[in-house]
Amino acid sequence: MKSRPWRLMQGAALASTLMATSLIFVGGTASVAAASKTKYTIAFVVGAEADPFFQSMYVGAHAEAVKLHVNLIWQGDPVDYSPATQIPVVQQLLALKPNALIIAPTDTKALNPYIKSAVKSHIKVFNVDSGSSYQKNITSWVTGNNTQGGKAAADALASAMNYSSKCTSAQKCDVAIGVSSLTTSTDAARVAAFKAEVKAKYPNMTLLNDVVSQSQPSVAQSAFAQDISAHSLAGIFAVDGTDAEGATAAVKASGAAGAKIKIVGYDAYASNIASMVAGGLGSLSAIISQQPTLEGKLIIKYAVEALNHKKVPHLHTLPNITLTPKTPASILSKYQYVAS
Repeated sequence: MKSRPWRLMQGAALASTLMATSLIFVGGTASVAAASKTKYTIAFVVGAEADPFFQSMYVGAHAEAVKLHVNLIWQGDPVDYSPATQIPVVQQLLALKPNALIIAPTDTKALNPYIKSAVKSHIKVFNVDSGSSYQKNITSWVTGNNTQGGKAAADALASAMNYSSKCTSAQKCDVAIGVSSLTTSTDAARVAAFKAEVKAKYPNMTLLNDVVSQSQPSVAQSAFAQDISAHSLAGIFAVDGTDAEGATAAVKASGAAGAKIKIVGYDAYASNIASMVAGGLGSLSAIISQQPTLEGKLIIKYAVEALNHKKVPHLHTLPNITLTPKTPASILSKYQYVAS
């Protein structure tokens, strides 16, 4: 992912720049002209910044920030998706005293003390994608419908596996699950919904222990490879895009052992769509697509409206879209995540 120019400045130098009126960094680019129009500084903290999901979210957030003359500060750990790497970023940005903090928390509870501190300092806090367990401190939250997405993934995987004829009480089908973090609201909701749908409609599926990757495809690939070696896998549910990349790589590397494994994954990365369209060993059978660009746009819009004392929805949930090899190219193009 492109590095953000503001990250080149450190400590007091960054703080003094943001407090000055001569230069304003709007979406990572300096603009003297924008300085006279900029009213608010909004800090935006994501999980694994290199994840194409967050790159696509940045595109929407940046465009809305430019439109509304917002000084947008965007940051997140480049690779790791964990509260251990996210907390220092939050602390650094709160020290700059922005007007608002938008955060996609990597853990439902670990970030709560810092959010509480922000609110106490009269900094409005917003959630995007994932949410905090204590929503009383959150002004607005924009996210995908993860329960709907988890159920859709179960149905898509059952269809791809030809469940009705291949999975029986005498010969159950083993299914692996890969997730970035089980302490993140989004992933936890998807996994819970997937498992509930399997229990209710597909009792002849046997779900293996969850693979946790912290958004690192190589970790997911290694763990899926172990599952393929130890079990006769029929399917894989990759709960986010990085796990989908790990799943496709593991199945391809397994050769003949992976010939019958079907994969349903979240996130319409360009690479994931290409895998699905190409078909063959390790290809995705279906993708549950979120709308990260729209999420980024809406949360900036709501943040500015709230700062202007306008009423905003506390929760705005966006539907997910199920994409398959039969989906028209125009629709695949519409929902493919865009690079920043």
